[in-house]
Amino acid sequence: MKIISRSLTKIKHSKVILAVLLICLVVRLLPYFAPIRAADIAQSQLAMQFSDRNGLPLGTLLTRDQEHTSVVPLNQVSPQFIHAILAAEDAGFYHHGALDMKAVIRASKEAIHAKRIVSGASTITMQLARMLDPVPRTLSGKMQEIWLSWRLVAGMNKDEILSAYINRLPMGGNIYGVEAAAQTYFSIPASELNLAQASLLAAIPNNPTYFNPYQHWERLKQRQKYVLNRMVQEGYISGANAARTSAEKVVFQSSQRGIIAAPHFLFWLANQIPPSPAYKAGNQAPLEDQSVIRTTINRPLQQFVEAQVQQVISSLAANNVHDASALVIDNRTSEVLAYVGSPNYFNEAKLGRNDGVQALRQPGSTLKPFVYELALEKGLIRPNTILADVPAHYAIPGAKLYSPTDYTESFLGPVRVRIALANSLNVPAVRVLEKVGVQTFLERLHQLGFEHLNQTSEHYGLGLTLGSGEVSLWELARAYVTMARLGEATPLVSTFSDSPFQNPSTERSHQSPKSKISNSTTIWQLITNMLSDSHARATAFGVDSVLNLPFPVAVKTGTSSNFRDTWTVGFTTDYTVATWVGNFNGEPMRQVSGVTGAAPLWNRIMLHLHEHHEPEGFPPPDGLVQLPICAISGLRPTSECSSVVQEYFYPEDKIAYQRQNQFTLPPEYDEWLAKQQQSSLVSTNLRILSPHHGDLFLLYPGEEAKQKLEFKLAGNKSAPVEWWLNGEKLNTQSANSLFWYLRPGKWTLEARSGEMSDKVSFQVELATIKPTRRGFSISNS
Repeated sequence: MKIISRSLTKIKHSKVILAVLLICLVVRLLPYFAPIRAADIAQSQLAMQFSDRNGLPLGTLLTRDQEHTSVVPLNQVSPQFIHAILAAEDAGFYHHGALDMKAVIRASKEAIHAKRIVSGASTITMQLARMLDPVPRTLSGKMQEIWLSWRLVAGMNKDEILSAYINRLPMGGNIYGVEAAAQTYFSIPASELNLAQASLLAAIPNNPTYFNPYQHWERLKQRQKYVLNRMVQEGYISGANAARTSAEKVVFQSSQRGIIAAPHFLFWLANQIPPSPAYKAGNQAPLEDQSVIRTTINRPLQQFVEAQVQQVISSLAANNVHDASALVIDNRTSEVLAYVGSPNYFNEAKLGRNDGVQALRQPGSTLKPFVYELALEKGLIRPNTILADVPAHYAIPGAKLYSPTDYTESFLGPVRVRIALANSLNVPAVRVLEKVGVQTFLERLHQLGFEHLNQTSEHYGLGLTLGSGEVSLWELARAYVTMARLGEATPLVSTFSDSPFQNPSTERSHQSPKSKISNSTTIWQLITNMLSDSHARATAFGVDSVLNLPFPVAVKTGTSSNFRDTWTVGFTTDYTVATWVGNFNGEPMRQVSGVTGAAPLWNRIMLHLHEHHEPEGFPPPDGLVQLPICAISGLRPTSECSSVVQEYFYPEDKIAYQRQNQFTLPPEYDEWLAKQQQSSLVSTNLRILSPHHGDLFLLYPGEEAKQKLEFKLAGNKSAPVEWWLNGEKLNTQSANSLFWYLRPGKWTLEARSGEMSDKVSFQVELATIKPTRRGFSISNS
């Protein structure tokens, strides 16, 4: 009994094991029996076609397998092509199942009689199965193909099968699908194919290499006649129509396909686009995600900018400059009009695929306008504030003493905010940032869209305003567009709303679609006014630099440490142009700064943009008043002021302005003043120290033969010096100084030495009372 019991137990266990094995086998084989739905074979890897804003093609980006594949719904394919492909490949498609038994019997009889395969019996469904799962042309392979065909029929209707088929048709080379073929060969969508074009395209899939339209035109024409004859037999067209179509001349576009313009932009845009949802074959709704993507690029402008980038780089080759990038934005719409990432995307040896628009680099001084705007907004400085451009030292915990300086290593002393910003002076900018606070400024930069400045404020320190962080040209251009829009921040736009993809910039930006950075439009107008003041920046850039254009333009340059990057960003009321010139490999340039590197490229683009349309002027700052001031002191002009300029004031500062009459430099200028006096003793320039420009001297009765004025030069001049007074040369052998008896009148004194000269004007008037002591500028021998 025990033996029988054990046997029964073993049998039960065996049945359980067998059942488990059968279940596992069924689970493993179930996918091979399940019907195949349209969603199961959706095409996800598709080529992307791009056009510019006016419909001009920019290029096609192929799939990862370098295939040009496009997908289009059945209702967006020309009926002529549908009829042609059915007549040529499977006339009874809508009337039989996975197999056409009549065709199978016919093909079998012909093969037996001829002892070779005379005609095929593959249906469109079987061809689709072969496209989905290529198998060897053997008996077992044929059985797999038939089985897959049955599964397709079980899960899909006829329209879904036909739609999946025509979107996978091999159309020559790396072209797949009727839409890709229509666009490539004829530059039209598949919906617009006429009978001649449709019959030619329907002839290709039978043998794409043998019927290649560029290499075997006559073969393709013969195959087209076969397609047309089949269409006549199936009643789609008449014989006369077939004859006319066969004789019709059809022109295929050039076989040179690919990217026409803006390669960096296209690849950047393609990477921003999220994966498209699965394509449902036979879906009668428009398949939006496979249309041509209409970008905001202006192709003629894009190609102009590409050419200018190459020309500027060529002109700077001797200065070890190899790379450049540029971005052009429409201020009113924030649309990207031109996007150049490098001089030549296709030159891999020179790192051409690097995208300088998106690359992170130190921005130099291009962030300075935003720290001044923030300081003005918070009332930490006024438009008429005098800033100290003198040596300054900052103790930073755990680091060396920080002593900012300009690359000229010189200081101007007392300067107005306008002069400090326009001439890109470093020390005043650092002083202003110290008032604002690094963390506060960093938060403002985040508001402006500088998302890559993601370190702590301690990491950047006071050097943040001088470019200690890293930003992209894209971010920089976006921030300047905000300035041009008077503080209204908006993401840059790269595609139109009627394009199949939502603008990726909007999705990725931390900004809301439209946000006001600050409520003070006046401050943005004031910063724009300063950046567009060509006279204010003359000290650093000269009056006639490439930054000065024949129309109003606000502009800022920047140069990173060790001259690795040069930037120029500026705008008119219409456009913002941002340019970068440098080296992708990080090598420093030789004798190149912002005004000699990126500025010439910026200049060319700006002039081209406004060649036929001069932009409007910038509006003056709302609510501010202009008052005359002394250019040096920033105070109300006096008789001693040698240069008078206009500056903006807040209305509430007008009373203080009227009361100001004395300018005294605080102690922080002492070191700078001492160096100025020392440098004047060894100066190689010709400069008159005495008298000062604008001086007034009094000549007292009885002192006419005694009162003398010293004409004195800075330093010790060894070269001969000529003195001229009111255009007449003074007869003297003195080089550095001489004494002149005072005479009433207005006088212009000029000193000349070789090519150098200096000139001052002063005045002498008769006095009625004899002084008790001598004036400070009168000297006796």
